Amino acid sequence: MLSSLMMNSNSLQINLNNRLVDLSTPIVMGIVNVTPDSFYIGSRYRSDKTILQAVEQMLIDGACIIDIGGYSTRPSAEVISQEEEIERLSDGAEVILKKFTEVLISVDTFRSGVARHMVDNYGVAMINDVGGGTLDDMMFETVADCQVAYVLMHMRGTPQSMQSQTHTQYEDIIPDVLQFLEKKLSQLRLLGVHDVVIDPGFGFAKSLDQNYQLLSNLEYFKQLNVPMLAGMSRKSMLTKLLDIDPIEALNATTAANMLALTEGASILRVHDVKEASQAIAIYKKYIETKDVE
Repeated sequence: MLSSLMMNSNSLQINLNNRLVDLSTPIVMGIVNVTPDSFYIGSRYRSDKTILQAVEQMLIDGACIIDIGGYSTRPSAEVISQEEEIERLSDGAEVILKKFTEVLISVDTFRSGVARHMVDNYGVAMINDVGGGTLDDMMFETVADCQVAYVLMHMRGTPQSMQSQTHTQYEDIIPDVLQFLEKKLSQLRLLGVHDVVIDPGFGFAKSLDQNYQLLSNLEYFKQLNVPMLAGMSRKSMLTKLLDIDPIEALNATTAANMLALTEGASILRVHDVKEASQAIAIYKKYIETKDVE
């Protein structure tokens, strides 16, 4: 199956709103949560002013994509209706696009109805689905119909149940996650979805040790020959290990991001864009120098 998915890893790129984004140098996705309950308080933006200030600073600091979330997917997060999620996201997208008309927006949702609404009404460039199509049977068909880029993430269960022992038991986590992504990627290809990014799903149905197994084996997923996103920003895999709060986890996030870059990540999804951009610049120079030697 993998042979049908092969492409030149040196020419990874993704089409976002008819703009080909080159991923030979990794890019940054900035997180803007229009929610009251996201796990990191610093990512919650509830007023037009704070949303615009956050997006402007992220763009200045080097963000290529702005990822808007209207439904917190932290463990045991409160369930909200599709209507409320659409309202939150629509308000946020409208505010952003009025000022930043050319910004590339990704929408963090696992609901196909939300995805279609945001593509049809706001022309968002990407759907970032934490469920990898498992939480809504119509998601893949919707993404194909809308012809939008898609982040395929690995998760088991729901945001409310994902950390249960049932969902964190694997025969062998690396091949298990790879098999899931490979199968879903094939389904997307058959439906005509060409612009896919894979995400191993740090923190989603994984124990602390399993997260680090994934991180130390990210290079294994490069055989799928599609761009790879790493989303570890201020997550519990860092805070639990170091016994700190998310607000203290910037340095840990940067360390984890650098490890992900060395393992082949093409997109860093972060709360702190400036520091991620700096990590990419250092990584790029390191690789250039290493190649010369």
